[in-house]
Amino acid sequence: MPAITTYTKPLTAEQVTRLKGVLQDGCYTFEAKPYCLYAASKNKLNVLVYEKGPKVLVQGKETEDFVTNVLEPLILGVAELGYEEVHHPEMYEPHIGVDESGKGDFFGPLVIAGVYVDADVARKLRELGVVDSKKISSDAKISQLAAAIRSVAGLRWEVVQINPTKYNELYSKFGNLNRLLAWGHATSIESLVVKVPDCPRALSDQFANPTVLQRALRSKGCEIELIQRTKAESDPAVAAASILARDAFVKWLDQNGSRFEIELPKGVSSVVKENARRIFDKAGRPGLATVAKMHFKTASEVCGDFLPTNFDNSDGFSSKEVLADSKDTGI
Repeated sequence: MPAITTYTKPLTAEQVTRLKGVLQDGCYTFEAKPYCLYAASKNKLNVLVYEKGPKVLVQGKETEDFVTNVLEPLILGVAELGYEEVHHPEMYEPHIGVDESGKGDFFGPLVIAGVYVDADVARKLRELGVVDSKKISSDAKISQLAAAIRSVAGLRWEVVQINPTKYNELYSKFGNLNRLLAWGHATSIESLVVKVPDCPRALSDQFANPTVLQRALRSKGCEIELIQRTKAESDPAVAAASILARDAFVKWLDQNGSRFEIELPKGVSSVVKENARRIFDKAGRPGLATVAKMHFKTASEVCGDFLPTNFDNSDGFSSKEVLADSKDTGI
């Protein structure tokens, strides 16, 4: 199993104070860092305690040793690292995990991936070092892990990729990003249930309105138990799904930027707006709509118009809107 080089854990206020004392006694070097209550380093280890949470982030080659020998026994009072199967047996029981990529990015598709795991597959994913894609900054690493995930024996996966042209069309029908997202999640789960009909449950991150995804599943006649919770990415199936979704999203950006000879950056930064304006100058609104999500404020700012508001706000989901060219399946 690859060495653990990053670790995050919520802390109580009392634990924050106690950890600082332990670091001071250990002759760590302290420095000010943005958004941190304090940050300390020693040798090849960095310990950052963030205001939000609060939570601790441990990074470096000595992470596993620090967590096992200092953080857990002296601060947390529990031994969890390396004992996930004991403390969280549900992660190793048969289930589907779903996650998405591209939801907050102006350029590119919305990609929803689902992954089915059992105990053997979950262990293999842990051995590969599969974690939430948001913790992996390298696109090359995402690509490497995605290939490894797809090769795991016994794993089943499904990717629903809604490219910008189809995304803009479906958004105008759904009139709500959460309902469109729920449709994508439900489509991914439904397809995996066909492949693994005895799968007992599916896990996703918490929707703002949990009933949206539940209704989407019911509309497809999918009766699988659905669990929604915050930080679902800690689950190996959801983490693997997040990497497959991110990999498809990044590859699409790379492949389609060449059409306009303009990079399609992630996010909604000033660079994104500048490049969107260049595409608009070249190809107008129709051209921009082939690579961007046009309900974003960035689109109206670039195109100099206003966003339509007359969307259908009904709660219905139609399976007729599932198009073959929006799906990529794998076994």
